[in-house]
Formats: sequence, C-alpha cells, structure tokens
Amino acid sequence: MTDITSLPPDTGPSFNLSGKDMAVAGQWRLFWLKFKKHRIALASLVVIVFMYLVAAFADFIAPFDPNATNARFTYAPPQGLSLFHDGSFQPHVKQLKMTLNTESMRREFQPDPAKPVKVGFFVKAQQPYYLLGLVPMQTKLFGLTNPQVGDSLYIFGADRLGRDIFSRVVHGAKISLSIGLVGVFMSLILGVTIGGISGFFGGWADLAIQRFIELLRSIPTIPLWMGLAAAIPVGWPPLRTYFVITLIVSLIGWTSLAREVRGKFLSLRNEDFVIAARLDGMSEIGIIFHHLVPSFMSHIIATLTLAIPSMILAETALSFLGIGLQPPIISWGVLLQEAQNIRAVAQAPWLLFTPAAAIVISVLSLNFLGDGLRDAADPYESVS
Repeated sequence: MTDITSLPPDTGPSFNLSGKDMAVAGQWRLFWLKFKKHRIALASLVVIVFMYLVAAFADFIAPFDPNATNARFTYAPPQGLSLFHDGSFQPHVKQLKMTLNTESMRREFQPDPAKPVKVGFFVKAQQPYYLLGLVPMQTKLFGLTNPQVGDSLYIFGADRLGRDIFSRVVHGAKISLSIGLVGVFMSLILGVTIGGISGFFGGWADLAIQRFIELLRSIPTIPLWMGLAAAIPVGWPPLRTYFVITLIVSLIGWTSLAREVRGKFLSLRNEDFVIAARLDGMSEIGIIFHHLVPSFMSHIIATLTLAIPSMILAETALSFLGIGLQPPIISWGVLLQEAQNIRAVAQAPWLLFTPAAAIVISVLSLNFLGDGLRDAADPYESVS
C-alpha cells in the first residue's frame, strides 16, 4: 500500500492557491485563474477592450469629421507621425507637396521635410460634438495645433474625396463592432430559447422546429441576404437600416446554436439531477435555466464569442456586395466597398489595407479570446 505521506505535495491542478483557499474559491474565481494562464487569450482581451473603447470614444479620438472632404488632397498618401523635431518633443507630420505627373496626368504627393506641420494633443475641435451622444465636447485627442491653409494630417491617407481614412476607420468601428454584439445577443436569445424548447420537450415541437431550421439552413446564404436586403426601402433613415441589417445577420446566426443546444438538452434531460429537480417541484422553465443551461455554459460562451467575428464578417460581406449598409453610414464593410475599384486600389492601396487590417485584427482577437474562454469555462479541463 502506498503511503499517502510519500506523495508529491502538488499532484492536482496548480491554481497558486492553498488547498483551503481552493476549496472555498467561487466559480468565477476559478474561471479567472484558469483564463489568465491563457496568454494569447489574455492579450486578445486587451486588444478587444481597446478596440471597443476606440469605438465608444470615436468622436473624441478621430481628429476630423469622417465626412469632411478636401479636394486638394484626393488620394493623399499616409503621413508618418513623428514625435521629435530638432532634438525636442514636437509631434509633427511633414507637409505634402503636390506635383503633376505630365506622363500619367495624375497628381503626386511628396513629403516636404522643410515644412513640418505641428500636431498637438487635446486640441480644440473644429466644431463641437457630443461625446457618447450625451456630453458636449470641443476637444479632440489630437490634431493640428495651428491649422493653416494647405496643412494636412492624414495618418492613414485620404480617399477619392480627400476624406481622412483614419477618422473613417475609427467611426466605422462603432457600426461594425456593435453589429457583432447586438447580433450575438439576439442569436443567444433565439438559439437558447428555441433550441431548448426543441430538445427538452421533444415531440411535435421538436419536429416542427428542426424542419424549420433545416429549411432555413438549406437556403444559400448570399441569395437569402440579397433577398432580405432588397426588401429594405431605399428611403429609410440610416439608423433604421442599421437595425434591420443587424436583424438580417442574426436571423442566420441562431440556427447553429439552436441545434447545439437541442443536442445538449437531449443528452441531459433524463439525467439524475434533472429528475431530482422535477421531483422537488421545480418548474420546467426553472430546470432549463437553472440546471441545464449552466451545465454547458462553457460551450455557449465559446460559441457566442466565436460568433461575433462571424457577424462582423457577415456585415462586411453584405456592405462590400452593395446590399448591406450604404453611405453615409460608415462601417468597415462600406470602406471596403469604396475600395473595390481596381484603379483606386492601384493608386491608393491604403484604402483597402487599412479597413482590412482592422477587420483581421478584430476577428483574430475574438477567435483567440473565444478559445481562451472555452478552456477556462470547461469544468473537465485541468490547469497545470
């Protein structure tokens, strides 16, 4: 017989807690201790929080009105921001000097090192605005300290109308990132409710729901999107169009979650803890939301987190195809749609790379975050 005192002192999961502390640690405490060991997911969480803060404070961060045009700087290239000048801290960009190429008959821009344009932080806005739609503000995070005629500040370049791409990408984050959250929230409600009813009660309800899901999933996605988007009246205001596009994206996303929830309910509805809860007098709705749903919460968390990038990509695809959001609404998909002209991309590649980079970073970060949350919420996953 093995002497228990001869066993190594640390044979279980390493949570950096003593045995007594681990015994009294709550579910969320253990969840956090497991999640923070996933370094990539933790870094992705920081990136996602940063991007949503940028979206929330877009009016403060963007130096210019995203719809303000300047015919003098059409397709102006990105201007690198320098923090030091003549050995001192003086944020500035190099002024752009425009020349006419007589062979191609196109305007070309060259930075002029002899003409630095000073950039300051917390500068006065060109026009007042409302932060978060509530707080009146007249200050921008950064901008030109003493703007003169001919001065420019295009961190990510300008488009065909001379609009600042950086300001447009920042404002586009409000639409693209919020569509993911709102769409996932609607998909969560529909998926858990409809899938739970289908799997828990079975019978004719299960048959009708599953046939409806199969019918919906059998329709090709792009034609379905096109048909639903074509039903949106052209004269609708942008805000109403935004919510309808969100609804269209959500109507597609809930079916997979509903089938997964149904499968879990079918496997758990006859377990001992469900029978005990029913004998104890708990209602069917109480059993669903107090016992069954929490029992596979890790799977729901992972599915929802991974569904957000799918929602973002769906909005991007709809807008890129011209059947989603349309100008003057600004989203990353709308920005990509404006860059689909081959001539524009050849002349100004930043029109494509800038919104594409924002989409790639957000989608990758959300995928890594979802993977880390799944591992942390999995009750059968041990952490060493």
